Amino acid sequence: MSDLLEPAGPGANAHEFTVSELSGKIRRLIEGEFGHVRVRAEVGRVVLARSGHLYFDLKDDRAVLSAVSWKGQAARLAIRPEEGMEVIATGRMTAFAGQSKYQLVVEALELAGEGALMALLERRRKALAAEGLFAPERKKKLPWLPEVIGVVTSPSGAVIRDILHRLRDRFPRRVLIWPVAVQGKACAPEVARAIRGFNALAPGGAIPRPDLIIVARGGGSVEDLWGFNEEEVVRAAAESAVPLISAVGHETDTTLIDLAADMRAPTPTAAAELAVPVRTELLARVEEQGARLSRAMSREIGQRRQRLGDLSRALPRPATLLEGAAQRLDRAAERLGAALRATAQRKRLRLGELSAVLRSRAMHRRLAEARARLEERAARLQPALLSRDMARRGRELERQEARLSAAARLGLEQRRQKMEALARMLQGLGYTETLRRGYAVVRGDGRIVTGVEAARSARELEIEFADGRLPAGRAGGGGTGGAPSRRKGERGAGPDEGAQGRLF
Repeated sequence: MSDLLEPAGPGANAHEFTVSELSGKIRRLIEGEFGHVRVRAEVGRVVLARSGHLYFDLKDDRAVLSAVSWKGQAARLAIRPEEGMEVIATGRMTAFAGQSKYQLVVEALELAGEGALMALLERRRKALAAEGLFAPERKKKLPWLPEVIGVVTSPSGAVIRDILHRLRDRFPRRVLIWPVAVQGKACAPEVARAIRGFNALAPGGAIPRPDLIIVARGGGSVEDLWGFNEEEVVRAAAESAVPLISAVGHETDTTLIDLAADMRAPTPTAAAELAVPVRTELLARVEEQGARLSRAMSREIGQRRQRLGDLSRALPRPATLLEGAAQRLDRAAERLGAALRATAQRKRLRLGELSAVLRSRAMHRRLAEARARLEERAARLQPALLSRDMARRGRELERQEARLSAAARLGLEQRRQKMEALARMLQGLGYTETLRRGYAVVRGDGRIVTGVEAARSARELEIEFADGRLPAGRAGGGGTGGAPSRRKGERGAGPDEGAQGRLF
């Protein structure tokens, strides 16, 4: 008791917080003090969760700050954080009670200056080059005169007008324009989808697949052209089965798509010049080649005519060449009649000799002998064929009978097993098994009794046990069964109440 009466120590009456209350107060304190902050740091570990949330670290040489960008915010970030990138993160501080730590909820992310952009660009270039995306052997040869040219650019800028004007001046071709954003967050995904979309078109379809793709944009700063340095754009350009010309920026601007494309043009106008030749120059060249061909053919024909004339003077006269052949023909014609008559006489004598051999009586005798031999052979073969057919049919009937007998035995065995299973089920579900466990069935006037009132109203009761039935007499007063016992606590005169008397 003396311990209870001792005065409490200093602060003993301070409020006792729960862990959740204390964590909530700390969170409100941090969020109220740092509701909007900008942090310049280097990106450390980056993890993209399956839920779509983006977790990463912001660090300098002495401290590390956990950062998170929720799914909806991560999709709107201008850049995707990568390890080693120097950035400026904008957001608000909060506390995560589940792990007793504070973190920065990032709402916007930007690179910290042009130097950081160039460092990031160089790291990305080396990584993609190591995969072989810029290898010269991957580059495809441009078609000499494409039928359809696909242009990926902004439809409202001066770039598309320059390209169309240059194509119209040099060699008019069919042009398909895929409109995209050429700067900002939407630039990279739209350009990548446009390149893959042109490749996915079917050749000869309603929208034909282009034979050449031009990706074009005017000049600008490093930030303006950054969409063409994104990895998804570079991979789409490298994977393109259609030859691709990159015409992004001015001649001094270099982006990663220039390295992955099959050809780099210094300007969009130069890309149009690389795509098609000059039609007027081609026509002039064709005319020149046609004139040269005509002159060469005339000269060759003249030389051949001169050579033929020189050779013809060395040949003999045609009549001289035919004199010997004509004489041989005349001599052969004179001998032809006599030779035909001699040949006909020889053939006639030979025919007479053969006709004497082939007399009619001999032919009939030979035919009769052949017919007799044929009938004798058929008579010998017919019984053997009949017996073989009957034996085959007998074996077939035996096999069918064996199959039917086996099927019948199988059906009978299945039905017997099913009947035995049903009998066992009926025995298990019947009430006789319940009677063997000590229970009984009470019947009143031939019907099963399940309650006291039904038993009292019955004239005759009968109890069935597992080994037989036993009559129980009448259920009402005066029967062999006796009067029903009064419940405990009931008052009233019983049959012996006069002799016993009352206590009260």
